[in-house]
Amino acid sequence: MTKQPNGKTIGSVLVVGGGIAGIQASLDLAESGYYVYLVEKSPSIGGTMSQLDKTFPTNDCSMCILAPKLVDSGRHLNIEVMTYADLVDLEGEPGNFRALVRQRPRYVDVDKCTGCGDCAEVCPVVVKSEFDEGLGERKATFRPFPQAYPSVFGIDRHVEKRPCQLACPAGCAAQGYVALIGQGKYKEAVQLIKETIPLPGVMGRVCVHPCEGACKRGQLEAPVSIAALKRFAADQVPETVHPWTPKEQTGEKVAIVGSGPAGLSCAYYLALEGYRPTIFEALPEPGGMLRYGIPAYRLPREVLDKEIQDICSVGVEIKTNTAFGRDITLEGLTEQGYKAVFLGIGAQGSRKLGIPGEDAEGVVHGVDYLRNVNLGLDVPTGRKVGIVGGGNVAMDAARTLIRTGAEVHVFYRRSRSEMPALEEEVEGAMAEGVKFHFLTNPIEVLTEDGRVRGVRCQRMELGPPDASGRRRPVPVAGSEFDVEIDMLIPAIGQTVLGEALLEAGVAMEHGTIKVDPTTLATNLPGVFAGGDAVLGPQVAVDAIAHGKEAAISIQRYLAGEDLAKDRPARPKPAADLGEIPRGEPEKPRMPIPELPPMERIQGMEEVHGGYTPAEAQTEAQRCLNCGVCSDCYQCVKVCKAEAICHDQREELKEIEVGAVVLCPGFEEFDPSSLMAYGYNRYANVVTSIEFERILSASGPYGGHLVRPSDKKEPKRIAWLQCVGSRDEQVGCGYCSSVCCTYAIKEAMIAKEHSRAELETAIFFMDIRTHGKDFEKYYERGKNQGIRFVHSKVYDVQETPSGSLRLRYTTEEGGVHEEEFDMVVLSVGLRPPKEASKQAEKLGLQLNEYGFCATDPLQPVASSRPGVYVAGAFSGPKDIPETVVQASAAAAAASAQLASARHELVREKTYPPERDVEEEAPRIGVFVCHCGINIGGVVNVPAVRDYAKTLPFVVYAEDNMYTCSEDTQIRIKEKIQEYNLNRVVVASCSPRTHEPLFRETVKEGGLNPHLFDMANIRDQCSWVHMDDKEGATEKAKDLVRMVVAKVALNKSLPAIELAVRQSVLIIGGGVTGLTAALNLAAQGFEVHLVEKSDRLGGQGLKLNKTIEGKEVAPYLAQLIDQVERNESIHVYLNTEVVAAEGFVGNYTSTLRSKDGSTRQVDHGAVLMAIGAGEYRPKEYAYGQEPNVCTAMELEEALKDGQRLAEANRVVMIQCVGSRNDEHPYCSRICCSQAVKNALELKRRDPDREVWVLYRDVRTYGFTEDYYRKAREAGVLFIRFDEERPPQVVKEDGELYVTVTDPLVGQEVALPADLVVLGTGVVPNPDAAALAQLYKVPLNQDGFFLEAHVKLRPCEFATDGIFLAGAAHSPKNLSESIGQAQGAAARITALLSKESVTGQGEVASVDIKMCIGCGTCVDVCAFGAVKLDSERGVAQVNEALCKGCGTCSAACRSGAIDLAGFSNEQILREVDALCLL
Repeated sequence: MTKQPNGKTIGSVLVVGGGIAGIQASLDLAESGYYVYLVEKSPSIGGTMSQLDKTFPTNDCSMCILAPKLVDSGRHLNIEVMTYADLVDLEGEPGNFRALVRQRPRYVDVDKCTGCGDCAEVCPVVVKSEFDEGLGERKATFRPFPQAYPSVFGIDRHVEKRPCQLACPAGCAAQGYVALIGQGKYKEAVQLIKETIPLPGVMGRVCVHPCEGACKRGQLEAPVSIAALKRFAADQVPETVHPWTPKEQTGEKVAIVGSGPAGLSCAYYLALEGYRPTIFEALPEPGGMLRYGIPAYRLPREVLDKEIQDICSVGVEIKTNTAFGRDITLEGLTEQGYKAVFLGIGAQGSRKLGIPGEDAEGVVHGVDYLRNVNLGLDVPTGRKVGIVGGGNVAMDAARTLIRTGAEVHVFYRRSRSEMPALEEEVEGAMAEGVKFHFLTNPIEVLTEDGRVRGVRCQRMELGPPDASGRRRPVPVAGSEFDVEIDMLIPAIGQTVLGEALLEAGVAMEHGTIKVDPTTLATNLPGVFAGGDAVLGPQVAVDAIAHGKEAAISIQRYLAGEDLAKDRPARPKPAADLGEIPRGEPEKPRMPIPELPPMERIQGMEEVHGGYTPAEAQTEAQRCLNCGVCSDCYQCVKVCKAEAICHDQREELKEIEVGAVVLCPGFEEFDPSSLMAYGYNRYANVVTSIEFERILSASGPYGGHLVRPSDKKEPKRIAWLQCVGSRDEQVGCGYCSSVCCTYAIKEAMIAKEHSRAELETAIFFMDIRTHGKDFEKYYERGKNQGIRFVHSKVYDVQETPSGSLRLRYTTEEGGVHEEEFDMVVLSVGLRPPKEASKQAEKLGLQLNEYGFCATDPLQPVASSRPGVYVAGAFSGPKDIPETVVQASAAAAAASAQLASARHELVREKTYPPERDVEEEAPRIGVFVCHCGINIGGVVNVPAVRDYAKTLPFVVYAEDNMYTCSEDTQIRIKEKIQEYNLNRVVVASCSPRTHEPLFRETVKEGGLNPHLFDMANIRDQCSWVHMDDKEGATEKAKDLVRMVVAKVALNKSLPAIELAVRQSVLIIGGGVTGLTAALNLAAQGFEVHLVEKSDRLGGQGLKLNKTIEGKEVAPYLAQLIDQVERNESIHVYLNTEVVAAEGFVGNYTSTLRSKDGSTRQVDHGAVLMAIGAGEYRPKEYAYGQEPNVCTAMELEEALKDGQRLAEANRVVMIQCVGSRNDEHPYCSRICCSQAVKNALELKRRDPDREVWVLYRDVRTYGFTEDYYRKAREAGVLFIRFDEERPPQVVKEDGELYVTVTDPLVGQEVALPADLVVLGTGVVPNPDAAALAQLYKVPLNQDGFFLEAHVKLRPCEFATDGIFLAGAAHSPKNLSESIGQAQGAAARITALLSKESVTGQGEVASVDIKMCIGCGTCVDVCAFGAVKLDSERGVAQVNEALCKGCGTCSAACRSGAIDLAGFSNEQILREVDALCLL
């Protein structure tokens, strides 16, 4: 990489990782005025979230809420999505980096691909689907999931992983034609073979098939019968076929000398390209050694003749009985107009033995003997024949002789295992009666009267290795012996007859023609050579390979091109072929039929038969598809868009960016090493992510809950927790944070999917449902019948019936056994495999587990300035926390690059909006299957067909996933094709999808308000899942109603609202301070309101973080930075008492402690008011001075108070949490207890510390501190909710009594200090602020975010945001992260000059208004006021939320809601009633 100039701030960001973190960070940055490169290594963005079925705690469909994000990021003008890509290197400094990105080939042109899927339909290769975790299958040409972005296909192509193709000298795509045969596509298979081998029937019989020697299947039982399948395909296609349509002849003539495999190959491929090759053959018939060296029982002459005729059919001329040097010369060929010459004359001479007597009568060399036999000459044959050699020529001669009735002996100086002949040829010869003498070397031919009478041999033994690496045969002294024979056939090698070549000036070396190894060019211009004449005696496939390479060189020579350009040497197959795919069953090799030995030696009938079609397909389906794509090119043939690009190559792209955000996500723990659980041994033991795919509507079983082994519905399922978490032995000592809650979710959803009663049990150590509303989810699971077993499972065994027997222990002791139909392993989260390498390249520090190391007080900053981290790469976390961190990283990058905001971005433009006012309604209806979420209950095609019958509907279709990117394109196409002026989508929730479809309609040239939705998922398939017919009828009703309403929809004008570039932050704790500094750094004015007399909030009470970071210095620095920042206005002793306005234009009234007020104008609001500590009413708190709260202990530790005499400390957890009053988990209490316990032990190791707990919820890396606390001697005792501890005082001493479940008895713990782990309670000011700003609270009194998973930093009310403990209990680091996350969302708003308000607003008909004021009273948003002068109501369109309350309350009917007018509502009612 070249060095870039310093000093320049670049307004673009590189985001690495396309999961939900990368998507969110990209959207935040792009909306904040930066250009984003989103780099994802896989074919699609979406990450693990796209694989999930549902999300907790709402059980929303994961893909349903993710899909709009995919489309939004994919079509955002300022996000460049780069899939199949990864970051290779990074140079530079913050604000000015140069990134090197590797773009791997997709082999499909993204700009051309229409996503039609025709390529996948014809693709013959089926492999396990990674997206379905190996439970389902996909093609080599594939799209990972229907809603993928980009919505195009890719080809999984790994030539380097095809050992069969790499082992073939001709590079024949064996995997490809095998796959085609497996599908019954025999003609296509032959066409593919002929791309590299013009003689498929011949080579299917005589090839030595090195491909089979390299076949990975051989590691399991036996290689695929590749050669036999080649023969089968050729035999099935009697007609002449060619790999491609021959080009029109150019008239240029090429001479080919020799009609063996090299000459035939060269001529064929030249003829296909339009040249006029002529083959000159010295013998009477063409074929070379194929005809004259191979016996007919191996290669029937009709097969050879047919395939030579096929070669001639493309314009190849063959002239026989024409020998080089005798009948033709190079000079003469040139004179005849031949522009180039290929010499494929073979190796026709024989090597001599070099022993006495070999010139005797009766010594005939193997090549000569076979040639004479195949010429039909009368060849004298001995009664007893000896053959010297171990190659195929020796075997061919031996087996030919045995058919004459001779007794045949083969002498070979090495062992049988070293024989170069094909094993099947050796076995065939033995079966036919040929006698073999191994480790035997002839040393003299014995003669009588000049004729052979015998051979003298010597025994050999194997000595040290020779130059070839084989052990050298060494004579055994005194071992000579004689064998009586009357004919001897040496077959130890062949030579090139080079006299004529030398006379013609052709250079030779070591007895063969000297050529350029790449181009096969000789020393003479225009003269090329190949095959045995160059290689020496080799096999036919080598010659064929040379023939084709020579054809390429000749084409280039005649075109005046560089002969060697882009012709690298073909790689050899790897020595290590890798592992056999998990779960691959053994499949015996299909035997090849052959004649019985005694029958076949009676003549020259072909020994081996061919497969039947059924046998061939069975054998073909044994292929493991090692290289995935087989290069069969069927996709190329069917792709109408011509989008397939097999010649795509890897590229390295340099990208200039100002910052980098790393979001590479995580990998699931592989439990294969935990043998006790049976994973990979028992089919019905699956991981949690595999179970997600089983449940998913887009999964391998279409959402039907069945077990993998037999596809039967399970009746009992067990979940085993902490698999690959909290386990130091497997290198995962941390807690993965999400496993407990996702197990509960999976158990719940499994019950919903099961048609019969399903028993579910979760085996756990601690239930860690510490997230917002997770504890209620846990209780909901209990109420739904999920059984929770506090235990340790140590063994899973499969029973003879196929069920799974669990053995486990409980706290009470004893071993228990239960049987289940399935076992789900709740696997933990691990850092990506490539994380360590990438960290090394980028100079990043990782923690001991391989996650990105971060400072808890700077949670998104990596160790390298300018490089930020988000999501699970910095530690295991759930989706909302991931989204928060993604936004936080975006905020950090945005603050760094603020000076370059808007410099590189482009503004989106839309097509002109059609005026449809005068047009009759033309409605298009799109009905979604949503996999089986809708389609499994509702008869979607019936709803589609019904929609076609409705008034004004001119087009209707059903889609598997209407929210997918390809369907958005399709909707726009149909708008144009059918001149649609209104669109209806019948699918799922408008809350998540309506903005997506409105944007699509707008891009199609229509006003977005000419769109409407029917929610047939929530209101039909989900609520009527047991009544398919009723659900279908109701879906028709809803579609009918929406169609009736949308026919009256009108184009509504967009309301442009100016944005004030300032923000009001309510709350001066760490959350408010962090957000204020970030937003001020981006150039926005900040008004920071704090109710108390000092900044710092709850942070003022904290001592250290659990990691040991001092809080006070950090907080002091934060406050100092805020107070010195000119863009931040701090209001202490102040509260908000009034508020009005709308997004971008708020006015808030502040009142200080002295009663004075002031108004502040601002564009956004951030609620950062924090939370409080529960004040206990139990455990003698307030009555006993030695009973304190955990926060009070923090202050004592900070100030050194109250601890000198506290030698015995008892901590009681869940005080004011997880009870009827506060049913949520306060999240931080367990970690706080562990932190304080460790600090107490650090100060006094002899101090006794007990922690009484219900579940220890030290999630993430805080699990390490839990372990350290135990190692330090802190004692942990679990108690049940029904039997909580008691604080008692006896004889002036405090005791805490608790029932220890391990011993089943009550124990009394003496305590000098009792510390209550009190919960977090909502700030009491939250309710008043919620009323002022019209934002909701949840049942517990915390602020309720817009969406629990994907919008955790904002309210549904536009322009108002939330962060910190006001949202839900969280620790200091998490509050800092959410503060930055909220800052990013605020930046996305404030960085714009204006925003577009909604069009569905109320309007008043002043002629009908009576000025009663009812509308003013009922409007929750203050959008309606009375005009005192005119006495009528007025609506502020910017404030109106379109709720329709005013319209419903208006007694005079003076108020209508745009898009929901009285006429439209009545039309819907009429449609419902079929009026």
